[in-house]
Amino acid sequence: MNYNGLFLCTVVGLLLLDGVKCLQKRCIRCRSRGELGTCGDPFPFNVTEPEADAGIHVVACPSGWCAKIIEGTTGTYRSDDYGAATQRMCLQRPPSDYEERCAYTLFNHKKVYMCFCSGDLCNSAYSISAVKFPITMLCTIFVTIYIFFL
Repeated sequence: MNYNGLFLCTVVGLLLLDGVKCLQKRCIRCRSRGELGTCGDPFPFNVTEPEADAGIHVVACPSGWCAKIIEGTTGTYRSDDYGAATQRMCLQRPPSDYEERCAYTLFNHKKVYMCFCSGDLCNSAYSISAVKFPITMLCTIFVTIYIFFL
């Protein structure tokens, strides 16, 4: 057996995986009100070119956790409400249980619908989901098996 190759492959794979985790810490930051806003759903921009609109920004997120908040009402007329406001942001710290979810909660003394997600630009999607098994990890496993059985 070639243990040197296995060890080298494992080290390279872990370094690649760590590098990918460093890159996966960006979130979309924007806020808009009403159905015509650029921050609402469906999100109208390709996340690789979000700077096309001045109100949409890709920001570094040290916590790695993004959020999407919907506040206000939709479909009902109120004189003090211009429709639902959608805000996308980076969270300063992750949820205490590290679980991705969507739920009604209080935010800045208002009842809002809030979604938390972990991953690179995860709050740009209509439904928040994250890739649980990175491609680099899969590649590392295949290379390790290839070298191990040579």
